[in-house]
Amino acid sequence: MKTNDPIPSRIATSGVLAVLVIDRVEDAVPVAEALLAGGVDAMELTLRTEAALPSLAAISAEVPEMMVGIGTIIDPSQVNQVVDAGGSFGVAPGTNPEVIRAAEQAGLPFAPGIMTPSDIERALQFGCEILKFFPAGSSGGLKHLKNISAPYAHLGLKYIPLGGVSLDNMSDYLTADMVAAVGGSWLAPRDLIASGDWPEITARAKAARALADQCR
Repeated sequence: MKTNDPIPSRIATSGVLAVLVIDRVEDAVPVAEALLAGGVDAMELTLRTEAALPSLAAISAEVPEMMVGIGTIIDPSQVNQVVDAGGSFGVAPGTNPEVIRAAEQAGLPFAPGIMTPSDIERALQFGCEILKFFPAGSSGGLKHLKNISAPYAHLGLKYIPLGGVSLDNMSDYLTADMVAAVGGSWLAPRDLIASGDWPEITARAKAARALADQCR
């Protein structure tokens, strides 16, 4: 992704990216609507279940206000599957040159995962300007991100921290200049989706939306 492209610009404007694991396709539209009701209009469905791609297609068709992409893209063959299902963007946990190249060829806005300066430099070889910082919490959090991003600050790179981000610490990230948005699974965790607790998901989205608006 380029920082001035429409997709990353919209993610940055939102400041919050909901990260979900969906087990049943029938839950896809209700959870997207619950997040929208709380003011979160960007979501990433992790490609860890068979329901992910059909859920993406359902949300794209029935909830057009939601910008929805796919995460955990770890094989080049998955890129076209995401495009065919209507994905707006793709995300990966690591920096795999073959996956980045496939996304570029398919025209899929893509954010590879980074945790080290070497990861950043591999991503730069492909012109990536929006990078997923993962796993944020266990790798040292904002302090680590500031340290590894400092040598590249003049390039205007932006980061989306995921993993260990919560309502308690998201404001720390969002007030940092290099952070485009934060991603969080706490907004719609697997158990709440499974139980159909849409009001609780909406409440969590509202809390995150309010905090993000305070920080931006």
